[in-house]
Amino acid sequence: MSFDVAALRAQFPALEQRVNGRPLVYLDSAATALKPRRVIEAVESVYAADCANIHRAVHALSQRATARYEGARDVAVRFLNAKSRAEVVYTRGTTEGINLVAQTWGLEHLREGDEILLTELEHHSNIVPWQLVAARTGAKIVVVPITDVGEVSLEDVEARLSSRTKIVSVAHASNALGTVLPVKEIAERAHAVGAIVVVDGAQGAPHLPVDVQALGCDFYAFSGHKIYGPSGIGILWGKEALLDAMPPYQGGGDMIDHVSFSGSTWNELPYKFEAGTPPIASAIGLGEALQFFMELDHEALFAHEQDVLAYAMERLASIPGVTLVGTAKQKVAVQSFLVEGAHPSDVGTILDGFGVAVRTGHHCAQPVMERFCIPATARASFGLYNTREDVDALIEGLEQVQRLFGNA
Repeated sequence: MSFDVAALRAQFPALEQRVNGRPLVYLDSAATALKPRRVIEAVESVYAADCANIHRAVHALSQRATARYEGARDVAVRFLNAKSRAEVVYTRGTTEGINLVAQTWGLEHLREGDEILLTELEHHSNIVPWQLVAARTGAKIVVVPITDVGEVSLEDVEARLSSRTKIVSVAHASNALGTVLPVKEIAERAHAVGAIVVVDGAQGAPHLPVDVQALGCDFYAFSGHKIYGPSGIGILWGKEALLDAMPPYQGGGDMIDHVSFSGSTWNELPYKFEAGTPPIASAIGLGEALQFFMELDHEALFAHEQDVLAYAMERLASIPGVTLVGTAKQKVAVQSFLVEGAHPSDVGTILDGFGVAVRTGHHCAQPVMERFCIPATARASFGLYNTREDVDALIEGLEQVQRLFGNA
């Protein structure tokens, strides 16, 4: 299928700029994706015309803002293939979504001796919330190792599941390695021992088909800013029965039904988990981003991203002294790498001189770095707007790295 990258690139104003005299080559979409013009305009229009609080007034601006805010939720329902809008909770992002589940379902159900199953490739946001809950409840963290190529085997998952396992929380795809996890198969095995399944979808949502019913998980969290939407907004999807049984996460306006000093009652789903004035403009921008994303030919999009990834892996592997970190068979468009003799931060600085933006560091995945006995990597992560020519620019910059560090 055809995929008109040039037409898509024209929709992203950030790509019109030059950095250090060079056209911007943006290879950091795993950290945050660029925004199409229609998303920027949607956010701007809220402040220009519909700048009012939601759910709280009868005047026209409030009514329009409320309709747009709730309309964006309906878009998220379609994007996730959720059963109802009661299952779609606005959050600040993936991190808050996971913390919400940990601090509500986790604290309510975990007891001393229970186990929380994670994998070695998780982002810090899918490790630390569970550590906090484990410390308060006496539960234990159990870790599934990753292989030398960065994969998680179902056999290793099964070997660590038991009747003590109450929560299995895994990434849909790794932000550091790009590895795609077999979420559906993990969920089937977790449910067989009575555990619930939480999915960190921060990297899955922009790159993989997301159908929460088909995946078979119990909770799915993702961030707006990684799927071409605004920052400070995300979605937690959860099965309605589970959300309904969970206590509130925060207290305040909009999550209440009735308040008195003798006691309070809570609003219906999903508002029970949406205390206070939300990021209204960001939520509306997220709805526009999801609509933009759903209008794309996903089969062609994913094929395009895989083509760019394969080309990048081939070109990187051909450079003497460059080592690929994470070579799983199933990957999203993310590739970490090392350059012999050069610290990743130096690599990133030199590449920036060529207008090439990559991420360097441990990528909020320090256990991954420890697994490979390295402090950090450079990471190129691709979005729908990237091309083989972007990869060529990356390689040109790395050739300069090689010359400066004596590897050429």
